[in-house]
Amino acid sequence: MSFRARHLLGIEHLSPDEIRAVLDLAERYVELNRRTVKSSDALAGMTQINMFFENSTRTQASFELAGKRLGADVMNMSVASSSVKKGETLIDTALTLNAMHPDLLVVRHPHSGAVNLLASKVNCAVLNAGDGRHEHPTQALLDALTIRRARGRIQRLTVAICGDIAHSRVARSNLILLGKMENRIRLIGPPTLMPAGVAEFGCEVFDDMREGLRGADVVMMLRLQKERMDGGFIPSEREYYHRYGLDAEKLAHAAPDAIVMHPGPMNRGVEIDGEIADDINRSVIQDQVEMGVAIRMACMDLLARNLRAERGARAIGAMV
Repeated sequence: MSFRARHLLGIEHLSPDEIRAVLDLAERYVELNRRTVKSSDALAGMTQINMFFENSTRTQASFELAGKRLGADVMNMSVASSSVKKGETLIDTALTLNAMHPDLLVVRHPHSGAVNLLASKVNCAVLNAGDGRHEHPTQALLDALTIRRARGRIQRLTVAICGDIAHSRVARSNLILLGKMENRIRLIGPPTLMPAGVAEFGCEVFDDMREGLRGADVVMMLRLQKERMDGGFIPSEREYYHRYGLDAEKLAHAAPDAIVMHPGPMNRGVEIDGEIADDINRSVIQDQVEMGVAIRMACMDLLARNLRAERGARAIGAMV
């Protein structure tokens, strides 16, 4: 397969062919996950450490399940009770982990660039499970797989990304991936929740929800990242929902067969109306959760193949 990455730190360094390789392998894991027996030996004999410096439900559970279904020995490291809380530096943590000889390290961290730093200090493959406002690559990949399965393609679609763009690593990763796959991207939200330099992103920007949704094939809602806000970015949640929350009236401006997405967790009645979120004809939110396990299985499988090949080449070189 055309996938040469040593780590999965972001979408930025993946080629369109590498993105397709992940999606194609994930399709096979979707089928595996729907069987009665869901096990594979792709990671047999390998150790996976999940290290989450931020709370997570979907992503951590998804990575844990993915690793176990691939046959890895999976360890969840509790950062709240670890030496990190006692003042250990990130580099010291990396060196400690490296001495344990893991094969796959899954990391979520509140600071942008922290996962890249860890990757430079360890000998295993590192997967970014979200770092600050920077990137969340597996979320963008699972979104791409969801779109491709629902719409039949992942190219030449009009995708509206709506809400808190400024604080969202999900938005950033999706912008990069969807741009690489030749889609028309619209960003919709209040000016206070748009990042600086947004005009340079190569996409259309709207502060009017109805105008921005007109004719869209995909409507991707975002969670309000209140934990990353240090000021009055919105007047109130009620006003935000009135202007930017997705309801039936606003959705009517999108294409008749437009799909609705949300990375979760959802704030119903703030970002999205509950009836829209649960509409089996429009919402693919539960499909996103299912695709998350398959995508993470595919990513770890591909990285493990590259890691084995690298170690094999090193062993042969040592014998010569």
